[in-house]
Amino acid sequence: MPPSNPLQWISTFLDAIAAEQDAARNTRLAYGRDLKDFADWCSGHGHDLATLDRETVESYLVYCDAQGLSQATRARRLSSVRQLFRFAFDEGWRSDNPALRIGGPGKAQRLPQTLDQAEVGRLLDAARAHGRTAADRLRNTALMELLYATGLRVTELVSLPQAAVRGDPRMILVRGKGGKERMVPLSSQARTAIADWLAHLDAEAEALRKAGKPVPKHLFPGPGADGHLTRQNCFALLKAMAVRAGVSPAKVTPHVLRHAFATHLLAGGADLRVIQTLLGHADVATTEIYTHVLDDHLKDLVLTRHPLAKPRKPQA
Repeated sequence: MPPSNPLQWISTFLDAIAAEQDAARNTRLAYGRDLKDFADWCSGHGHDLATLDRETVESYLVYCDAQGLSQATRARRLSSVRQLFRFAFDEGWRSDNPALRIGGPGKAQRLPQTLDQAEVGRLLDAARAHGRTAADRLRNTALMELLYATGLRVTELVSLPQAAVRGDPRMILVRGKGGKERMVPLSSQARTAIADWLAHLDAEAEALRKAGKPVPKHLFPGPGADGHLTRQNCFALLKAMAVRAGVSPAKVTPHVLRHAFATHLLAGGADLRVIQTLLGHADVATTEIYTHVLDDHLKDLVLTRHPLAKPRKPQA
């Protein structure tokens, strides 16, 4: 017997993917937002999730298009609806999946925006000077150095525990999407910045213990329920540092620095499979998008390194 309330459909589905697929919190939130929008639209048009047909789903997609949603967003919405109805079919709530055979709008492949090495250098300099207090500047420096040195996703960065970087490690263990773990090396500059920040945190922790207050466990503590800096605060910090560095704030996000990390490694001669491992990509095809920025570099490589490209000595 299917739930009578659309929100029960969604919450049961989200609980299932959390338990069975170990879906990350952000993945569940994205599914939840998409499916809530779909359920609200269905309710507003008198449609029941248990009985609606393929034409109803197609009408919803037309509505999304009319709202001006991007091709990628519409493709994601359809995927979310399709997953919900697949779950409903498996649970016996429906005898079919009305979204199964609908052709999606596709997903336009966008080349990742990135930063050149000079811009990253200015951002790193700005981090050292940005902040009202010495503690703010230490934190900002550690955050920026770590972000560029590792290519971490923003959620991986802000939720990193202090224990992961204790003892001046050359490599740190990162828990990524789906709970998958990977080892990521640290640069000497990042290790120095982290050590300076940990020294401050340790002094602060001692004062908190004496006052009988809880001691933060994350590398970048925050006042919220999660106990660490939020993704939104991290975005805002980077934008502010971009302004100080004279780099367009529109260009600077945690994900753009992740792209810069990968792009600069590839330009320096790193193997694509190594970059795949460092980024935590499940498929190397995801990593291959970074090769677009290296057209000139690759052309020069072929023209200067290929044996047939070298001028031949005239025969005697």
